[in-house]
Amino acid sequence: MRVLVTNDDGIDSPGLYALARAASSLGWDVLVAAPAEEASGTGTSVASHSGRGRIAIERRQTEGFEALAVAGHPALISFVACQGGFGERPDLVLSGVNLGANTSTGILHSGTVGAALAAGVRGVSAMAVSLDVAWDGTTPLWDTATDVARAVLPMLAEMPAATVLNLNVPNTATVRGIEWASIAPSSPYEVQFEMNGDELKVRGAKTGLEPVPGTEVAFLADGYAALTPLLSVTAGPAEGLLSPAWPA
Repeated sequence: MRVLVTNDDGIDSPGLYALARAASSLGWDVLVAAPAEEASGTGTSVASHSGRGRIAIERRQTEGFEALAVAGHPALISFVACQGGFGERPDLVLSGVNLGANTSTGILHSGTVGAALAAGVRGVSAMAVSLDVAWDGTTPLWDTATDVARAVLPMLAEMPAATVLNLNVPNTATVRGIEWASIAPSSPYEVQFEMNGDELKVRGAKTGLEPVPGTEVAFLADGYAALTPLLSVTAGPAEGLLSPAWPA
């Protein structure tokens, strides 16, 4: 099984190599290729940092993995890989582990999710993995995210080609279970804008809205990992695996 691991937090993110180790622990052949710079919020953009034409690539050996630092957005990296641009076409694309959840309307803008979708529309199954950690200095529990991802990956590998899943994991030492989740109709965060002369300041704030039951936002709030099908998949194959009893 050949796997591409990418992200939108950039080539130096610890979450990237945590996810690569999770895939490698299953005996899979892993290639790491990620943006040379942070590319959060780029969605399914296939732009490069330098515009059209040549795209700079720096080859690295990092934490035991062959790694490519690519001057482009994550969806571009996924697109190139699925077209055989980095060698043999991958069987799976994994994107993450993202620093922060990707839920509700946020999946439209997420470069993490965008990379997974870019693979799916080209016939390669993929999963985006995100850790619901606050941007307030809280320590990310990468191992929690990768333990959950490792439980889901064998199932993903057996699903039909072009399956795309979005996995969100709470930033807690213990996860109560893994649940199939729908997409929340509204985000728990809102973007606020403030003009200061010729400068636009942007920040996020909690909305205070109650989570809708059965959505990723609600499951995360209750300490569950949330698994959402985004493309070409039904919940059927996972019955029995994804239950509140995980981990045993």
